[in-house]
Order: sequence, then structure tokens, then C-alpha cells
Amino acid sequence: MKISEVTRRDIFDALLVEGVSWSGRLEEPDFLNRIFDLRSMESYDGRFNSAYGDIWQHRVNNYDWEDDWLLNDQRFNLLKADDQVFLRFLCEMLHPVVRHDPAEAERLRQTFNQYLKEDGYEIVERTKISGRPVFAARLQMPSATTAIEFVKETFVSADANYVLQQITRMETAIDEDPALAIGTAKELVETCCKTILAEREIEIAGSPDLPQLVKQTTKTLALTPDDIPEKAKAAKTIRRLLSNLATITQGIAELRNHYGTGHGAVATRKGLQPRHAKLAVGAASTLAIFLLETHQTRE
Repeated sequence: MKISEVTRRDIFDALLVEGVSWSGRLEEPDFLNRIFDLRSMESYDGRFNSAYGDIWQHRVNNYDWEDDWLLNDQRFNLLKADDQVFLRFLCEMLHPVVRHDPAEAERLRQTFNQYLKEDGYEIVERTKISGRPVFAARLQMPSATTAIEFVKETFVSADANYVLQQITRMETAIDEDPALAIGTAKELVETCCKTILAEREIEIAGSPDLPQLVKQTTKTLALTPDDIPEKAKAAKTIRRLLSNLATITQGIAELRNHYGTGHGAVATRKGLQPRHAKLAVGAASTLAIFLLETHQTRE
């Protein structure tokens, strides 16, 4: 539980002070049923068979529970539940089905992020439904801000926005859509390589695969193992590290081909887990930033 009880209470206090209903335009049991299986949870009222019934009775029909009832309900335990449960609760509050006004949803997102940043999380746009944003939570990475600012400074705005979209899509899809994260990880490296080669006026012959693109890019940047002189300190170590770049990118390419987006597969295929997506995303991000920084340094 990385998100402290202090942060959780602060968020609920902010909702109470602003008079914001966490269930939005839905009835409270219908909202909670989007996250929890209320009909399989116990009822605190003997007249009903499940939590859905007693919440409806006391919050919709009679309205005789206090507005902060949810914080003290041990069935949901939002003050001490796993971070992912609490974060999903916040993200559902911003969902277009729940929150009709996009401006209100964005204002709430900023409020949530103000408190969550102290515990290392943030809520970002993941996709859209009918032109309206759908949000997901992610861990803040120490280098994320630096990387984004670096991309902004390196590329023209159009290219920067495209790369930033890839980074956001990749990071927010790790837990909920590992295949999308893996596919986007490969696309991010491809975009960086092609942009570097284009800015250096290097023609890309044919349709090279990802390892070939990386090899051409590292050669252009004078980073291939053959370019390290014998007299350099730790020459063998440098050669080994640089040669592993091709291995990393080959692994990303193979993960994408077998499990990522962009290829059809048999209906019974089983996907990878978030931990596998994190491996692909981590390798791709590290490689992309390294190439971009080298490109800028050697201009």
C-alpha cells in the first residue's frame, strides 16, 4: 500500500468540501458495481441478500446513511485497500459514463494528482470513448519529466507530441493492456531511430526491421562496437554494452511479433503479463532516450 491513508482521506475531504458526488450521474450502488461485484458481497441489512440491496435501500431509497459511509464500510476498505483498487475507484469517478462534464473531470483529475504525487502516482489519459478521455493510473517515474522535456527540446512540436503520445500510451497500458504496451514500445524505438536518421539526412533503404534500424542509427551516431578504439578505457566493456543494444531491440521485436499489437493471432492465444510489458517498456525507453541524448550531443 504505497498510497497512504493520509492521502486517501485528503482526497475524500476535498470531494466533501467541493460538494462533489463520487458516483457522478450514477446511483451509488451502480457506480460501485462497476468496480466491485456487489451481488456477491455480504449485506449489512438482513432484508437483502447482497451489498447491492442494502446500499440501494440506505443511499437511494431511504437515504439514511451518512455521506461519508463509504470510508467506514469494511467491505470496500478504501482507506487500506490495495493501491490498484483505490486508483481504479478514482479513475472510474472520471469516466465519461460517470462524469458528464469533461471540465469537471479534468478539474478532479488535477486535484487527485495533486495529492497522489506525494505517493508516486498520477492519473493520465489512456484512451478515448466517443471523443471523451478515459483515464488510468500509473507510477511516476523519476526520469519521466526529464525525458519528456528532452523530447520537447529535441524535436519540432509535431514530432514531440507524437512521441509523447506513444510514451503515455505505452506506460498507461502496462497493467491493463500489456500487448498494447509491448507494441508501442517497439514503435517508440522505431520513431526515435527514423527521426534521428532523417535529421541527419541518412536515407533508410527498403523496410528495415527494428534491429537493422537500431544498427543503422548506432552506426550513424558512431556507437557501433567497431568504433570503440582499443586504447579506450574499458573498451571491451563498452563493446559488450553496445552490442547488447541489438539484443535488447531484437527481444522487443520478437515480443511484439508474438504478443504485441499489430498482428492477428488465433483466438485461443494467451497474452503476456504486466511484468513482461514492463520489461519491454523499460528496455525501449532506456534505449530511446540514450539514442536521443547521443544524437543531441553529437550534432
